Amino acid sequence: MKRPYGKQTSNGLWNMPAAERNKEAILNVLRDHAPSYGQALEIASGTGQHIIYFAKFLSELSWIPSDPDADFRLSIQARINREKLSNISSPLDLNVLTSSWPVLEANMVFCSNMIHVAPWEAAKALVYGANKILSDSGVLFLYGPFRRREGHTAKTNELFDKQLKRKNKDWGLRNLEDVEQLGLNVGLVLSEIVKMPANNFSLIFRRM
Repeated sequence: MKRPYGKQTSNGLWNMPAAERNKEAILNVLRDHAPSYGQALEIASGTGQHIIYFAKFLSELSWIPSDPDADFRLSIQARINREKLSNISSPLDLNVLTSSWPVLEANMVFCSNMIHVAPWEAAKALVYGANKILSDSGVLFLYGPFRRREGHTAKTNELFDKQLKRKNKDWGLRNLEDVEQLGLNVGLVLSEIVKMPANNFSLIFRRM
């Protein structure tokens, strides 16, 4: 499934302006909450802009990109080839709705801006799948816009939510409390909520 936003450049790379705008802010939170070593699996890596940036600065982690979209995987691989980073692997074909993920264990599962452009079943599968592979001290890190207590946190988010639902009735901003409950259902507690620029949030889940 193609993401709703993004443009392909003349050299074959896909770019998303939002990823360029928010990558530094997300990195700052990752510095405080990412594990100090091990494997970090990114779900729905998209263009690869995030994971390439994070791998440069969090070099102690081994980064694993993934995306179900073949065009995006080509874009990710092209970025890897260009940057020549040794701590990032080739992108995996991973759909969260698949019962068996091609990664057996991870110290962190990172996912940004996916669950509002996918059906709710994908959010459930993401949390369930992450729980299956996370180490005992592992971290599930989610980033994106969320509703709080059934309401929008900004007018722009409300408009964005309506726009998404016009594109696909199964899309839309999720209630943060509902996502928190998904974690509790599998034994992952929402240990930190970090307010981010542009009315977004970083959610950090850990085992109870």
